[in-house]
Amino acid sequence: MPTPSMTTPRAPRSARILEQLGLHRPELRAWAMYDWANSAFVTTIIAAVFPAFFLLVPAAGMDEQTAVGYYGTATTISIVIAAILSPILGALADYRAVKKPLLGTFLGIGATACVMMFFIHHGDLYLALILFGVANIGVMGSFVLYESLLPHIASHDEIDRVSTGGYALGYLGGGLLLALNLAWILNPGMFGLPAGEGLSPAEQTLPTRLALASVGVWWAVFSIPLFRKVPEPPIGLQPGEKKGDSAIRVALTRLKGTFTELRRYKQAFLMLLAFFVFSDGIGTIVRMAVVYGAAIGLDRNAMILAILITQIVGFPFAFLFGWMAGRLGTKRSIFIGLFVYMGITVLAFAMTTSAHFILLAALVGTVQGGTQALSRSLFATLIPAHKSGEFFGFFGVMDRFSGSMGSGLMVLLVAFGAPIRFGILAVILFFIVGAVILVFVDVEEGRRAARESEARVRIVPPGEAVPAV
Repeated sequence: MPTPSMTTPRAPRSARILEQLGLHRPELRAWAMYDWANSAFVTTIIAAVFPAFFLLVPAAGMDEQTAVGYYGTATTISIVIAAILSPILGALADYRAVKKPLLGTFLGIGATACVMMFFIHHGDLYLALILFGVANIGVMGSFVLYESLLPHIASHDEIDRVSTGGYALGYLGGGLLLALNLAWILNPGMFGLPAGEGLSPAEQTLPTRLALASVGVWWAVFSIPLFRKVPEPPIGLQPGEKKGDSAIRVALTRLKGTFTELRRYKQAFLMLLAFFVFSDGIGTIVRMAVVYGAAIGLDRNAMILAILITQIVGFPFAFLFGWMAGRLGTKRSIFIGLFVYMGITVLAFAMTTSAHFILLAALVGTVQGGTQALSRSLFATLIPAHKSGEFFGFFGVMDRFSGSMGSGLMVLLVAFGAPIRFGILAVILFFIVGAVILVFVDVEEGRRAARESEARVRIVPPGEAVPAV
């Protein structure tokens, strides 16, 4: 029998639970809190509140089809700008070790734009479009830099749990603020806000404008732990880079070099391609769910409830996917998520009632966060850490355009006379093709190539002068 001195003390139960959830160190919890912070933008601004507010207030009196066209144009322009900037920002952040400062810049831009939405009133069409577009660019730019920190704070054996932990907190944070927003929009008198008859237009819109502004405050406040606890990653100098080089020139040179060296990172490229295809299916379901539900006559309030249910269900199931990846493997767990999505498209084809929509929303919640989080963590292990900003810039481009092809396919089929049900069924193709490409991703080979690349760089701590080569 071992003596007390020979016995290794067991970690407290709470510490073991946090380790299973990927939240067992301060920097991991601080990193995951950024998902909690910015998911409020997705739920309140993108999904539930701002689209209806835009049609009813700044676009008041305008033909609905024209208003939707303006909204879609603002969305597209902001996505294109973010897609162009993302890889350049990522490469610049890698070379100058400024991931956190750049993240803070885009956070500040996006959160400020959200707070400024408080000043949108009836007829303020262009103010609404500009603030919405700027906020979109802010959130998309910040997320690229946020995700590029992942491979620097988590080891390979914990990265899946850390990534899914972030998504889980995102579901909880985004859902909580959305629930509060809807509470004071639907029952303003309970919160001391103007209610009843005889209200001025500004008083009528006050609860919704406060909800939009609350996103910026929530986003900024809950991002503070990341800036306090997550260290800035070191610089990885590549051959030929020397002190005094223009940061922009080096960033562009790095991007060009990565394009020419893609054969060295073949597995990362295949993963990126697979993610681009199947995330378009995921994005199409997210973007078109409410449109599809409205087209077949479902109740709008039921659809908003469904968004909340997705957030609630997504919280525990994101953690579950992290646990599952540790037992089945990351790639297999992603396959499970894609197979469930295939079933969702078939069930959506047969959907007829609001109850069906709510049940499908719950089913989406079981796989949405886990599939995306594991895609993020698997990609992070296939890339060299010193190029994380650059590679996650490309990853962000794929993520930003998710839903564009699937939505376009649905519109095309409808334009040729097919019922919209066949449009949603066609989305299954993106999950099938993405899964087929994922089959060919050799994870061990990709990780070996990433480690070999890391061995050829010199590590320079942040703040230290970049030495000459």
